[in-house]
Amino acid sequence: MLRAVGSLVRLGLGRAVRCGPGARLEAARRLSPALPVHGLAYYSSGGVPSGSEQQGQAGKVHRVPAQHKPSQFDKKILLWTGRFKSMEEIPTEVPPEMIDAARNKARVKACYIMIGLTIIACFAVIASAKRAAERHESLTSWNLAKKAKWREEAALAAQAKTK
Repeated sequence: MLRAVGSLVRLGLGRAVRCGPGARLEAARRLSPALPVHGLAYYSSGGVPSGSEQQGQAGKVHRVPAQHKPSQFDKKILLWTGRFKSMEEIPTEVPPEMIDAARNKARVKACYIMIGLTIIACFAVIASAKRAAERHESLTSWNLAKKAKWREEAALAAQAKTK
């Protein structure tokens, strides 16, 4: 399996050879030894390396800023996840990776809290149901009593209308 990437031809066995544009693969194999792929940079479709000074408009690289000004919410997340001890220790600009890691950690903590609250709510419902069973209350008897009350109110309203 062969794949051309810029001035590289990638071989299926994890090896690559350099060749000029339009050169034949056999000539490239004879002229240069095979190079390991892990040490080579892949180029854009324009064939120009991303660090080159000859970059045109087609090969323009958009760089992510190395620093990010955290918002108040980001500062609270950084504190809650233990990245900093106090608000005063948080610098004016932090790396975006730090904020992303803190947000991920906060998500996990929030999920654990919700799991814990769900388990506590389950036990509260079980305890409430046991107390209601001791008083001989059930949803069926409660529903029947409510409907009987509605029927009685409807009958009173009908009597008041006929008078």
